[in-house]
Amino acid sequence: MKHLVRCLAVALTMLWAVPVLAADPTYLPGTRLGLVPLVGLAPAKSFVGFETEDHSVKVLVTELPAAAYREVETTFKTHPEGANGIKPETVETGAGLAFYTVENAKEGTAAVRRYSMILSGGAFSGFVAVQVPESASKIYTDDAIRSMFATASVRSNVPDSEQLGTLPFKVTERGDFKSVRTLTPGGAVMLVDSSETIDIEKAPFMVLGVVGSVPDKSDDRARYAEQAARLIPGLRDGRITMSEPIRIDSAPGFETRIDAVSGKDATPVTVVQWLRFGSGGRAIRVIGSAPRDQWSDAFSRFRIVRDGIQLR
Repeated sequence: MKHLVRCLAVALTMLWAVPVLAADPTYLPGTRLGLVPLVGLAPAKSFVGFETEDHSVKVLVTELPAAAYREVETTFKTHPEGANGIKPETVETGAGLAFYTVENAKEGTAAVRRYSMILSGGAFSGFVAVQVPESASKIYTDDAIRSMFATASVRSNVPDSEQLGTLPFKVTERGDFKSVRTLTPGGAVMLVDSSETIDIEKAPFMVLGVVGSVPDKSDDRARYAEQAARLIPGLRDGRITMSEPIRIDSAPGFETRIDAVSGKDATPVTVVQWLRFGSGGRAIRVIGSAPRDQWSDAFSRFRIVRDGIQLR
């Protein structure tokens, strides 16, 4: 009987150590990078990725700019021996050749094994980071993680409804914008007229998202709105032309406008930022940007989208 129990224990351990192969990778809502998670990994609730039930093993899935893969590729080819004792490895995936590293680290006082993989998604770089505590290393081995990396794949399009569905609010109007791009799954999306990723500032676009830790007092909100507007990425030589409190669907809000230039061609743009304050120190943030000569028509579209946002 004891021999049988030992055999069953070994068999179960081997089962858990082998990745489950599925017909298709798992794509988390709003993401273009997918993979087949190992046995025991399920979609995480607090971040985009997968984790075990006890939260000890974590697999982060995210996107980086397209140039990130090229930079890593160049570095790995220039220094194939690696650095600081970490030697780069390669693995073939459904999206092509990927590079990954493995290193030992500490999470507090606990020893962990960390894995990082990057691959090319064409218009973006797919990035996967895995952390395995020493207590789970006999199940989630180096070979098992590599096998999971090999299942990685990318999809060129994510349905607009899926991307918008990741937001903590409903977007009932799209202002005739043709497509949606996820910036942060569950956090922010961009509405655009073109599928191109370059020269985005030459046409109207919007960014919809949520920000946390916003102040409660009116005076503090005014300062916060201006500071947030000044930190909008991609703007240069910005000048605030208006910043005042408003009501958005009966909720307190703030509207701020900026004239600036953007892009490599220094395109003159006008940008509006709306903050709709809610409970729990959070706010819905709506940003609309348009070339100055297209501002009048674009602003009407921006307001249609803003006024169509509903809390879930």
